[in-house]
Amino acid sequence: MKDSISSILEVKINRLKPGQVVLPSDFKELGASTAIRKVLSRLVASGKMERMAQGIYVIPKNDKVFGKVLPSIEQIAKTLAKKEHVIIRPSGQYALNKVGLSNQVPMKLVFLTSGNSKRIQIGKNAIVFKSTTAKKLSMKGNITSLLFLGLEDLDLAQLTIAQKNIIRNLLNQENPENLKYNLRLAPSKVSDFVVQYL
Repeated sequence: MKDSISSILEVKINRLKPGQVVLPSDFKELGASTAIRKVLSRLVASGKMERMAQGIYVIPKNDKVFGKVLPSIEQIAKTLAKKEHVIIRPSGQYALNKVGLSNQVPMKLVFLTSGNSKRIQIGKNAIVFKSTTAKKLSMKGNITSLLFLGLEDLDLAQLTIAQKNIIRNLLNQENPENLKYNLRLAPSKVSDFVVQYL
């Protein structure tokens, strides 16, 4: 039976595209999780797969110039969310970086999620999923939804003039309907701060 699981799993892995993220749960129908994990570990040892974190594997891409290319931390987070059928949104410093309000690329990417809270360590980086309300996850678009979730974690009294100018520009770029909708969902700390720029 183990040989059968091994051979079937190898065939399935060989059919996957380079860069694809793989979880042991993707192969539940083949047998016991311990047997599946053993096969995946053997494939990692042979170089066919790369273990990114506990229970998270990837089929590496091989670039002629850069060699082995692995997916970004954000790509892994999005794949995990898709596989677990949950919604995620960047928050905190990561959200601010994505809208250009911070030049700092955090080592820890924090996502609000409709799923369970958890932390996944990937090398020196980490993905943190923080369970939140449907209200915060229902913001529209990729401008003020990220901006508002990022501002929530800041001391707004300490923002620089340059940062305030970036905020004003982002608000001007936003679809008016999205802006109005997201303002209603934002915490009062953020909405009170933002309306002065409208």
